[in-house]
Amino acid sequence: MAETVAGSAQAPAAVRRTEETMGTVFSFDVRGGESAAVHAALEDAAAGLRRVDKVFSTYRDDSQISRLARGELAVGECDPEVAEVLELAAEAERVSDGWFSTRYRGRLDPTGIVKGWATERAARRLARAGAVGVSLNGGGDVQLLGTPGAGRPWRVGVADPLRPGGLAAVVSAAGADELAVATSGTVERGDHIVDPRTGRSAVTDLVAVTVVAPRLTWADCWATAAFAMGSREGLAWLETLPGVEALLITAGDEVRCTGGLASRLG
Repeated sequence: MAETVAGSAQAPAAVRRTEETMGTVFSFDVRGGESAAVHAALEDAAAGLRRVDKVFSTYRDDSQISRLARGELAVGECDPEVAEVLELAAEAERVSDGWFSTRYRGRLDPTGIVKGWATERAARRLARAGAVGVSLNGGGDVQLLGTPGAGRPWRVGVADPLRPGGLAAVVSAAGADELAVATSGTVERGDHIVDPRTGRSAVTDLVAVTVVAPRLTWADCWATAAFAMGSREGLAWLETLPGVEALLITAGDEVRCTGGLASRLG
């Protein structure tokens, strides 16, 4: 889980909103831009998240993804977003050498990429409407665009999985036009991450992996894949990804991080 922090000095007026959908809460913090355009974009972004839930929810028997999984629809008969997400998921599977997967217990389930993709897409909708700063927190995974004010970067607190109420780190978006922070772990949702090799819950030495990258679509995927790998293999793999930094915490309270993470803390 993560929480966005922004200083108030010299900050443009903030428009904030929460939206409950996809089984979680999305928290918008939007700065600057023309008021009418920003509010219209905010409504559109929130409606888009609700629509994603309707299309991709594996808990709805009538969703397109559920019908696709049962063979009742072909990809070409679904909304274009379905093909887009499945193509992105295939790329994530390729880059992770299969550690990221859209299969869950033998069934099509792109849940591991949908929330990050939907959150990033909604944030970019607001930026296109003229907002100078956007922070969108989707159930603890955050997409940041622009800044909350002149000379004041967005900052994201990363929860300590072993110390409730504490922070393991604070990530700063200073110098970055876009930055995302995504965490995968067992504390909030239990053993929900699957080992693609076995089809069962991943059993590793990790309790949490936080990935920092420009785009939440990929940060979310990489955090999931690295968690399934375990701390040693996961860290080595994350080090090979350009523009990606990460913090890994083991059940034994050992903290491991990529070589460039320190430049993103503060």
